Amino acid sequence: MIKQNLKKKINFYSYFIYFIMVAIIAKLSYIQIINYQDINKLANDSWERSFPLEPSRGIIYDSNLNEIASNLASMSVFVIPSQVKDANLMASSLSKILNVNEKNIYNKITKKTSIVKLFPEGKNISNEKAKEISNLNLKGLYLVYDNKRYYPYNELLAHSIGFVGIDNQGLAGLESKYENILKGQKGALNYKLDAKGGLLDGMSSEIISPVNGFNIKLTIDLKIQQILERELRNAFQKYSAESIYGIAMNPNNGELLAIASYPSFDLNNYTNYSQEIYNRNLPVWKSYEPGSTFKVFSFAAALEEKKIDMFKDTYYDDGTEIVDGFTIKSWKKGGHGLQTFLEVLENSSNPGFVEISRRLGRETLYNYVKKFGFSKKTNVDLIGEASGIFFDFDRYNNLENATTSFGQGISVTQIQMIRAFCSVINGGVLYRPKITKAVMMPYSNEIIYEVPTIIDNEHVISKETSEKMRYALESVVAHGSGRKAYMEGYRVGGKTGVASC
Repeated sequence: MIKQNLKKKINFYSYFIYFIMVAIIAKLSYIQIINYQDINKLANDSWERSFPLEPSRGIIYDSNLNEIASNLASMSVFVIPSQVKDANLMASSLSKILNVNEKNIYNKITKKTSIVKLFPEGKNISNEKAKEISNLNLKGLYLVYDNKRYYPYNELLAHSIGFVGIDNQGLAGLESKYENILKGQKGALNYKLDAKGGLLDGMSSEIISPVNGFNIKLTIDLKIQQILERELRNAFQKYSAESIYGIAMNPNNGELLAIASYPSFDLNNYTNYSQEIYNRNLPVWKSYEPGSTFKVFSFAAALEEKKIDMFKDTYYDDGTEIVDGFTIKSWKKGGHGLQTFLEVLENSSNPGFVEISRRLGRETLYNYVKKFGFSKKTNVDLIGEASGIFFDFDRYNNLENATTSFGQGISVTQIQMIRAFCSVINGGVLYRPKITKAVMMPYSNEIIYEVPTIIDNEHVISKETSEKMRYALESVVAHGSGRKAYMEGYRVGGKTGVASC
């Protein structure tokens, strides 16, 4: 009986041990074969540390592939706290080289973390400082390749290009608008450490290469941009102006060839300037009363609607016009006398344009103001655009109709004015302005996306009216108020005006 009980116990424990062994083998098999990748990942995550590798930000070019925004190679400082032997010595040494507070450095390099990026004091340091830090030969102290945004022309196109922060993130202008295109993807140098922070023997490092940002090609022509900025700067200084701004546009596709405003700022040192300077791209942000330059659009509307024949029809300007009890005066005392309507435009006669507004009528002139794109954004690909100000139609009466015809009582932006002006002379096509021409691959500059030319209104006026307007605007320069703009050997058209800002 005793032998039978003993035999049962032995069999029971044998089966139990056998079961345990099978379970262990099954578990090991599951770990080694089925769950290997998950376990291996957890182990690697516990050992692995990474140095981030920064991508090069995409280059911004002008239309002829001149670099307007590029990058400079630099170094940044990283610390692995677990490898640091003497934190006081490291903090003291770094504070002297980087000219920063020693206590702040000490607090950072003694954090309970796997890796510390000394930011901002150790970001994009000079070659001289990088060499000094390298010569310290302190364990746990590393220099990693980085890059810094650089603007080779300093103030050129400043308000439109914008700038990046110390972390290379776009903060203003095109740098901000196209952040996702320009920034690229970070890479990493992955390595494995033991429990004491030392490199694991026999374990290789892994490099995940950063992906550089895409390049951008603008419609801007560097030479035209430089000329515009030079002339604006000279005028700004000569007349002690509060501000001055200008745009050059291709009338046949809406491409901006140059755009600038003063006061300006140095893109490489934007922190030295106030937000009021670098946050306001005046040609697209600032609205103003256009004055007599707006007469171009009233005149074009009158020609298109056949309300005037600029060569045959006449108007007698005695110096005043009365509209709903209000007197509107000519800039010339006593007026200009008997004129053709072409001479009304040449002489910029306000009373003559009151007559044009009467012939057009409230609704027609109001609709043309809208057709030319005023009172709404042009949707140019620049940040901070304003829409201007115009009357609601129920508040647009005879007096408002009269004053609008010569550019008073309406507020516009310069980008609105230039695209409307271009439509007057290009055959009547209202193009959407653009400053970006294409997105390109890094290194090869192969075009991967071309920004389309967009037409917002194909027939603001007819080609025949546009041809007449080109003649009329040349006549203003050749015989009228724009004589100072006349250039022998060139066809120059334009319209003078005193704007109210």
